[in-house]
Amino acid sequence: MQKIILFPSLEEKIKLIKQTSQNLVLVGGCFDILHLGHVRFLAACKKLGTVIVALESDQTLTTHKGHLRPIHAQSERAEVLCALASVDYVLLLPYLSTHAEYYELTQSVAPQIIAVTEGDPLLTNKQKQAEAVGAKIVVIPKINTPSTTQLAKLLGLEQ
Repeated sequence: MQKIILFPSLEEKIKLIKQTSQNLVLVGGCFDILHLGHVRFLAACKKLGTVIVALESDQTLTTHKGHLRPIHAQSERAEVLCALASVDYVLLLPYLSTHAEYYELTQSVAPQIIAVTEGDPLLTNKQKQAEAVGAKIVVIPKINTPSTTQLAKLLGLEQ
């Protein structure tokens, strides 16, 4: 099976994945400039089970990070993530603007685990989503490394 999952075929693909996977681990993010923090986070997630990365859309990045983002298009970010052994699947998200839409996404995937980085500002929402599907929240400790936004500023791509 191909690593990239298109949103319209999500439910069909999840059924196939669940036939061979015991622990489905859902993670979400932008992954605009892949860095050591991302690599270690995803490696820790892989130890928990089959990893599906819900990859934010270009429009979502522009809305939340500003007009200079994304640096890499969603298709490019997906290709980089697919090259990692720790990533089993990448779900290309459409523009989602409400907590209800993310809740529906979690309902469709129905993972056993939702993995988050320590200090995730959306932890409360993700805890509610996990509870609704009987999933466990696993908090992965954050490592001391520059974030994508900090790297973009250092490289002069953002102010």
